[in-house]
Amino acid sequence: MRPALLLSSRFLAPLALLAFLLPAWFGTAATPSASATAAPAQHGAAAPPAPQPPLVISPATPPATTPPAPGPGETDETAALPTPSTAAQQLYSDARGDLLQIRMLLRNGRSQSSVGSGFLVGTGNLVLTNYHVVSQMALDPDVYLGEYVDTDGRSGPVELMAVDVLHDLAVVRVNREGSGYFMVPDIPVTLTQGQYLYSLGNPLDLGFAISEGSYNGVVKRSFYDQLIFTGPINSGMSGGPSVTASGMVAGINVSKRRDGELVSFLVPVRYAQELLRKVAAQPRPPKDFNPLIGQQLLAHQREMIDRLLGEPLSIKTMGPYHVPVRESQQLRCWGRSNFRAEAEYNADSVSCAMEAAIYVSDTQQTGHVSMTHQYLRSASLHPLQFATLASSTFRVDRIGSTRDTRLTRPACSEQFVHTASLPVRAVVCVRAYRKFAGLYNFTLLSASTDDAQASLQSRLDLAGVSYENGMRATRAFLSALGRRRR
Repeated sequence: MRPALLLSSRFLAPLALLAFLLPAWFGTAATPSASATAAPAQHGAAAPPAPQPPLVISPATPPATTPPAPGPGETDETAALPTPSTAAQQLYSDARGDLLQIRMLLRNGRSQSSVGSGFLVGTGNLVLTNYHVVSQMALDPDVYLGEYVDTDGRSGPVELMAVDVLHDLAVVRVNREGSGYFMVPDIPVTLTQGQYLYSLGNPLDLGFAISEGSYNGVVKRSFYDQLIFTGPINSGMSGGPSVTASGMVAGINVSKRRDGELVSFLVPVRYAQELLRKVAAQPRPPKDFNPLIGQQLLAHQREMIDRLLGEPLSIKTMGPYHVPVRESQQLRCWGRSNFRAEAEYNADSVSCAMEAAIYVSDTQQTGHVSMTHQYLRSASLHPLQFATLASSTFRVDRIGSTRDTRLTRPACSEQFVHTASLPVRAVVCVRAYRKFAGLYNFTLLSASTDDAQASLQSRLDLAGVSYENGMRATRAFLSALGRRRR
């Protein structure tokens, strides 16, 4: 059954265009739409139950590869901090007065919801932390409020001043001032490979601590720069400072890898410098941060789609078919096969996905692209048996929970169209973001309909894109599907 469409009027106009756009792309008349889960005709096949990206549908981690880095808050809570050196002990003694724990509290009952760290900048009353530490009060200020606790146990309220969702940073204001220990320089900070760094924060809500490590370059496969810190960062230290031996802030703690040893990540201090300049220039903080967050996500998706489509998609060959992929520092591709000589059918697949996403909340990440192709074929199955097999993998219901209140229910359009060299069955489903106007999730499923015993099934998932960019990317992807001449 096709997913139901229950949308408010502000979502209807762009989604209603779906039914007309697929045939218009190729100048062909639309074949009467079949049910989104019905089996295709004998020569048809259907789109695969593709691996899912972290936001919409997560791809399984390919064998012998390193799983993607965890999002904020997904850190290993069992790793213990080593005993600090004499240098670290002195640094902590000097810095402790400007370290804070940042807590999110439910307004109703003031019970603790989440904790992180932060630090006072210079001699003022501004505190740097991660966006994910304060995301609850940014998104739902009527439900959550914030407070700080310092190393002496004193507490007070925090006022949210600015957020940078793309780099996972936030600035809050408190009712006390810093001693001047943590200086965020106006000029870029230059680090040397192997240089000692010291990260501070409140790990696991156990108490303030310092951990030693070293700087080991910039993450190559992140959409935005992150520094590699070879040292322990535990849950609760997010938002704390990472400083040089002289106390210069080099980065802000953000996350670690659960599958590695002492592989942690920092937000470069230059992004904090930019956010502090914005705070200094604004007359007052926004009353509602949701529109600002939406604007930042829209800016990200423009850059993301421009990078994706900045040059023609690369073409790979799967049997007789041509499939589009994109391999870059942001997207990685893997291949799989179930090949066995005695198997009734064989399936080869290629999956490409971004290894990073934009954290919005504990239950929502966005700004992500993934694509999957699966080539099914059989020499032994009867065409009707193969059609049943192919149809069983064409699952429109696998585009995310319809009960997700952050998104509207899926609006889907199905057509039979013809690319330059391949007839395909195509389904496009779109879901609008309820909090962030102008953002959508797109899913394109396609299946070749040219062979009774072979099927190319493809899928494209776009999370957090404008309607125009969603249609732009799905059109480019679908148009690139093809078959060599027989």
